Amino acid sequence: MNSMLNRLTIKEIIEKYPFVINFFEENGLNVENYGEKTFDDYLNHFTQEEIEEWGIDVENLKDGLAEYISQMIEFLGLKEEKSIDSITIIGGTDKSGNKEQFGQLTIHKSQIVSIVGPTGSGKSRLLGDIEWIAQGDTPTKRRILINGQVPDMKWRFSSNNKLVAQLSQNMNFVMDLTVHEFLELHAQSRMVVNEKQVIKEIVEAANNLSGEKFNLNSQITSLSGGQSRALMIADTAILSSSPIVLIDEIENAGINRKEALKLLVGSNKIVLMATHDPILALMAHKRIVIKNGGIDKVIETSQREKEILSQLEKMDSIIQNMRTDLRNGLTIDSL
Repeated sequence: MNSMLNRLTIKEIIEKYPFVINFFEENGLNVENYGEKTFDDYLNHFTQEEIEEWGIDVENLKDGLAEYISQMIEFLGLKEEKSIDSITIIGGTDKSGNKEQFGQLTIHKSQIVSIVGPTGSGKSRLLGDIEWIAQGDTPTKRRILINGQVPDMKWRFSSNNKLVAQLSQNMNFVMDLTVHEFLELHAQSRMVVNEKQVIKEIVEAANNLSGEKFNLNSQITSLSGGQSRALMIADTAILSSSPIVLIDEIENAGINRKEALKLLVGSNKIVLMATHDPILALMAHKRIVIKNGGIDKVIETSQREKEILSQLEKMDSIIQNMRTDLRNGLTIDSL
């Protein structure tokens, strides 16, 4: 436990074990401005005078934090899991039974992979294989590895070990709750200690993605499609434990898609994105091309494509600005 805590920043420790906030508060440790530092770095910032004046026992605090986390894990009935750093797709067959045109593809966390292909080509089947942790027992005969190994099959059957968070094109809420009530329920289910701060972060992040802002008192059933999608992307990035995120045609959501991807990738998630948008396809580190139900090829985004992407983004910015002007009742006088 100590060696693991030495590697993580305070922010990462709080995200992994939200209950440590209590430990910091009970020991009078103000870590608010040290989120990017390790706990060791934080303790080492105290001067000798402060240590003597306040009676700070550095070694005891180090051991105490590790012991506190271990006791809380046992008390809450949690089980420590090795983090998911990568998934590997091992090729199967297409709809005609032909072998897929690649050997295997490994995707690491904080990477974006786009999935392109005609409607009905098999994009959803690929994501289904990943969610099911296929082991040659689906129509495609693909196999999925986690961290390079055949995974524990608990990922298939346990509701507490959700591997994939799916964000579909239509985000329709059926509960008659406010945004605050909805997020509060999710935060409580994740045993988040600093609920108010986390809820505030989610709403701020969502409003940064959405064209039309909303607040904590807004009814979730009254949110527009873009607002709903923005809320769920922010919620997934900040609160969801699922290490893999599937986004289906984010270009149709009416949100800032570039900022949405930055938010998700910044949360150390593996992002797979089915899209028909050339900008999104080129924003990905790699793209999977689907034909006839199979993976036809895997293409790494080239430097030239990145240069073209820059030009496309400039064109897109012009279109977005025009769209905003038209929505605000202005006229278009020049290009």
